[in-house]
Amino acid sequence: MIIDNSLLKQLSDKAVKSVRKRTNYNFHKNDDDLLQRMLNGIEPNSYVQPHKHENPDKREAFIILKGQLLVILFNDDGSIKQSSILNREKGIFGIEIPPGRYHTIIALEPNTCVYEVKDGPYNPHNDKHFAPWAPSEDEHCTALTYMKKLIKQCSF
Repeated sequence: MIIDNSLLKQLSDKAVKSVRKRTNYNFHKNDDDLLQRMLNGIEPNSYVQPHKHENPDKREAFIILKGQLLVILFNDDGSIKQSSILNREKGIFGIEIPPGRYHTIIALEPNTCVYEVKDGPYNPHNDKHFAPWAPSEDEHCTALTYMKKLIKQCSF
């Protein structure tokens, strides 16, 4: 599979039309694959509830292909431990997140696309452990307010 501008545009077009303002394109053949590989197209105002991958422990990495992505790592109490903006023009290309670390991602530009790699297999029942101190994706207005607060706290 070739990752080119045409594929990224298709992904971005699909993300814009999505209710969640994001979509993925999987390279792995099934959920049992031990290495989950995918493209994520994500638009501004797409809220990803902070979560961690543990029990089973899983590493996760993001590599920026287009746009800008704010990656925030949290302490267990919800305070920000670290934030980074993945941006090819600024020479910050990717980040690897260790197992058990709460994190979220926020697109800062339209048509943001990242290549994501995560340990598998994927099981929707135990893949993500959501942060109890963050709003859920179902709480749309509260989630957007929380996300804007995070962006302001991470202003560079």
